[in-house]
Amino acid sequence: MQQVSIKTNPEIALVYKKYPALVMGKIMNLRNLIIETAKEIEDIKSIEETLKWGEPSFLVKKGSTIRIDWKKSKPNQYGMYFQCTSKLITTFRVLYKDIFQFEGNRAIIFPIEFDIPEKELKNCITVALTYHKVKHLPMLGM
Repeated sequence: MQQVSIKTNPEIALVYKKYPALVMGKIMNLRNLIIETAKEIEDIKSIEETLKWGEPSFLVKKGSTIRIDWKKSKPNQYGMYFQCTSKLITTFRVLYKDIFQFEGNRAIIFPIEFDIPEKELKNCITVALTYHKVKHLPMLGM
């Protein structure tokens, strides 16, 4: 793994603290998977952790924004959100329809009690973090 600088908006800590304890662990796991995956991608030198629409969001050059969140209105699930105008969820749905649950063209949804298949999720994260380099490839190069 390579060194990747992480620029974190200090306000994001306040959002993380608002999650219930069980959810906090799940959200932190997603955060760690995103950062770990970024460190495995040769071209990524920095990642920005910020807030978009009040949700923890991760941005890299040549990538598509990834957001993570839990919503009080749907307490038994949390999700990883992608730009709905991209081909990301459409592609993930074809490849992982038997593994993940999806919400429209914008999210992979995880039931609270679900053990995340990390290998498959890291594949999705890799494609999102390199989206502008792979969007022209069939199935985004997956």
